[in-house]
Amino acid sequence: MIKPHGSDSLNPLLITDNHQLQALQTEAESLPSLMLNSAAAANAVMLGAGYFNPLTGYMNLADALAVAETLHTSDGLFWPVPVINVVEDTAAIAGASRIALRDPNTEGNPVMAIMNVDAIESVTDQQIETMAEQIFATLDPEHPGVATFTGLGRNLVSGSIQVLSLSYFQADFPDTFRTAVEIRDEIASRGWKKVVAFQTRNPMHRAHEELCRMAMERLDADGVVVHMLLGKLKQGDIPASVRDDCIRKMVELYFPANSVMVTGYGFDMLYAGPREAVLHAVFRQNMGCTHLIVGRDHAGVGDYYGAFDAQTIFADKVPADALEIEIFNADHTAFSKKLGRVVMMNEAEDHTKDDFILLSGTKVRQMLGDGIAPPPEFSRPEVAKILMDYYQLENA
Repeated sequence: MIKPHGSDSLNPLLITDNHQLQALQTEAESLPSLMLNSAAAANAVMLGAGYFNPLTGYMNLADALAVAETLHTSDGLFWPVPVINVVEDTAAIAGASRIALRDPNTEGNPVMAIMNVDAIESVTDQQIETMAEQIFATLDPEHPGVATFTGLGRNLVSGSIQVLSLSYFQADFPDTFRTAVEIRDEIASRGWKKVVAFQTRNPMHRAHEELCRMAMERLDADGVVVHMLLGKLKQGDIPASVRDDCIRKMVELYFPANSVMVTGYGFDMLYAGPREAVLHAVFRQNMGCTHLIVGRDHAGVGDYYGAFDAQTIFADKVPADALEIEIFNADHTAFSKKLGRVVMMNEAEDHTKDDFILLSGTKVRQMLGDGIAPPPEFSRPEVAKILMDYYQLENA
């Protein structure tokens, strides 16, 4: 199986030994505590689940700045996005060397990790803006990632962590949320060697379905891991539970048995386009995938990134030896009226735009909200039904 990034074996930070867990939970009661913001809590989940291997905790300011600028930590580890814990107020933890980190997304705000505090550093507005511009390629406050990142605070708390819980993800998504360790184990138990990862934060329509099929066929892969984001999204995106239902229905009806794993991970979407695509590659390697599908406007939002910037970054900014996972570059996929099937548009000869069934996200949402199913060439009827039911409840 493909090695994890940066180490020979996966080193998840989640404490799984019951005696150690109980001892740490008891210790946490007597420690100064810090309420995490949702972004830092998401980082703790990814660290705990092994997705952010080989990191041992939150980066210090030097590493965060170096990663934003060069995609490497100060000691040379390739990493595409700062993994940080930035807060507004540190009065409650002043002078403490060991602190409890509380979960902002679970009722009662239980302790989700214990941290060894290496440093509490002030971050200037200029440093925050420099990092934001390098991560998101814009400082537009309308960009949801920029708005979140620049509003987190100006105190950076760094150090190693021991993770006690994976927040609400295991309880809310017991059939779908999986750690990198669990996915590696399942890939091994299925006997898969060549494994393709498909990233999604949306329901999967015919174009996505066929893209997974194309990647499997062209790479002669054993299976696809559909890996959906289960954390926080921007206003208007489809909730994770509805996406989960849609994807499972599609896989059940339209893919052969033992060819697709439907799983999810607990992280808040960054909407960082190219940089987030590279992060996706890092943690898909950590979970045991050999290939990642990167398509049009991967992890993008609005018109902030070029359609294929998330593909070209791998050639332009990722050193050849940085990652073992390989990228399956995909063009825009759509149903061809001429050929009667979904194709990559750049491979369809003698076609004009009118020869494809192309619907904008806005148009699809409007149709579903009005109780109108998109054409079956665009969306499987069974998937459309789940989405229509959701939108009609939302609009009721």
